[in-house]
Amino acid sequence: MPAPLYEAIQKYNKKAQARFHTPGHKGRAEAPSPLQSVLPFDLTELPDTGSLFDGLGPTAEAEALAARLFGSAATLMSAGGCSLCIQTMLRLAFPRGGKLICGRILHRSAVHAMALLRIDPLWVLPDTSAGTAFSGRITAEAVQEQLERHPDAGAVYLTSPDYCGMLSDIRAIAAAAAEYGVPVLVDCAQGAHLKFLNDNLSPLSQGAAVSAESAHKTLPVLTGGAWLHLARELPHAREAMALFASTSPSYFILLSLDLCRQWLEDTGGTPLRALAERTASIKALLRDCGFVQPEGPCDPLRLAFSIEDAEAAGHFLREAGAEPEYAGAGTVILIPSAANTEEDFQRLEQGIQKLAASVSRNAPAIPPLYLPEQVLTPAQAFLAETQRLPLAACLNRVAAAAHCPCPPGVPLVMPGERIDAAALAQLEKYGVRELDVVKSAFI
Repeated sequence: MPAPLYEAIQKYNKKAQARFHTPGHKGRAEAPSPLQSVLPFDLTELPDTGSLFDGLGPTAEAEALAARLFGSAATLMSAGGCSLCIQTMLRLAFPRGGKLICGRILHRSAVHAMALLRIDPLWVLPDTSAGTAFSGRITAEAVQEQLERHPDAGAVYLTSPDYCGMLSDIRAIAAAAAEYGVPVLVDCAQGAHLKFLNDNLSPLSQGAAVSAESAHKTLPVLTGGAWLHLARELPHAREAMALFASTSPSYFILLSLDLCRQWLEDTGGTPLRALAERTASIKALLRDCGFVQPEGPCDPLRLAFSIEDAEAAGHFLREAGAEPEYAGAGTVILIPSAANTEEDFQRLEQGIQKLAASVSRNAPAIPPLYLPEQVLTPAQAFLAETQRLPLAACLNRVAAAAHCPCPPGVPLVMPGERIDAAALAQLEKYGVRELDVVKSAFI
C-alpha cells in the first residue's frame, strides 16, 4: 500500500533544495550526531508535503487512507497526542458550551478542555463489575438515568478502554444515547489497536460518533501520534483541531502515523492477533500465580494486576529485565506491543514467577467512589483567582484544579468541587502535598 506522506518527503529530499524554510537544522546535523539519520524526515508545511489543517496534499491523502482502513467517514491525524483529539471532539460537540453526560473515569486533558469550553459535566460513576480492586465500568443504565434527568445534555463522553484495560459496553451506551438524539464521544487513547483483533472492539464499530485514539501507546508510532475518527463528516473539524494545535505540527510524528497505517494494511493486523494470544498466556500465568486481575470485558492486549506492594512488584520485574508501564498505588500495568520479542515475554514470565514466590499477593480494595459537592462549574473554578495551600489547610475549600491519579483515572476532586474529609484523605494517600483552591474561602 502507498504511504503518501513518506513518499512526498522522500521525493522532496531527493530534490536537494537549498532550504530557506523551517526547521533550522535544514535536514542535516553537525557530524557526528545521533540525529543525523532522522533529520531529513523532520520537515514542515511545504507545497511538496501538504498542510495538515488545510486538508490538502500528502497529509490529506494519508488521512483519507486511514479513514478507509478504520472505516470512518473521516480521520484526522494529530501530532499533539490524544489530548489534542479529545480537545477537538469536545469543541465539535460543544461549540458554545453546554451539559455533558460524563463518565468519572477520564484524562485530565478532558477536564481542562471542559473548563476552557464552558462544558458542565454531569457525572456517571463506574460500577463494581471489575471487582473490589479496580474502579469498574460505565454502564448504559447509569448513562440513561442521567439522560432522563438532563434531556438538554448535548453528548455522552466516556473512556474505554481505561488505563487498566477495562472495556465499557459502548454498543449499549450508544443505543441509549440514540434514544435522546445525542452522540457518544469515546476517549479510546489506550485502544488504537482494537479494530484489528479477532473481535472488532473499536468504538466506531459499536456506534460511537467520535473516537480519539492514541496510536503511539500500543502501535509502532512516535510519541504524540494519534488519530481522531469521525463516524460522519463534521463541518469545521479541522478548524476545531487547529484551535488547540501547534501551527508547526511535527511531520516526523505524522510520517510515523502514515507508515503505521501502511503496516496495518499490509499485515492485516496479523501481528496484533498473534500478540493477543501471547498476552492471553501471560494473563493465564498471572491467574495461576494468584494475582488479581480486572474481572469482566477487558482489552486483550492490556496486562494489569492489583498487589499491595506494587512498588516492590515493579522492582522484581525490573530485576528480571522487564520494565512495567506503571507500578504503584496498588496496581501494576504492562503494555505489550507487536514490537515485543519472545525474549521480552520470557523475561516478563520469569519476573512474574519470582514475584509470586517472594511477596504477598494480597490485592487492596479501592475505596468506595462518590461525588463531592459541586459548588462552581469547572470554568468558574478554573478561571477564578486561586491560591496554593498545604493540603491540611484545604478542608472545605473549593478546588481550582483537577487531580486525576492514573490509575484509576477517577478524579479525586474536580475544579469547582468542595474538598471534603474523604477527598482530603485520598489526596494524601496519592502523595498530594499542596492544592490550588479558589481564593475565596466563603463559597
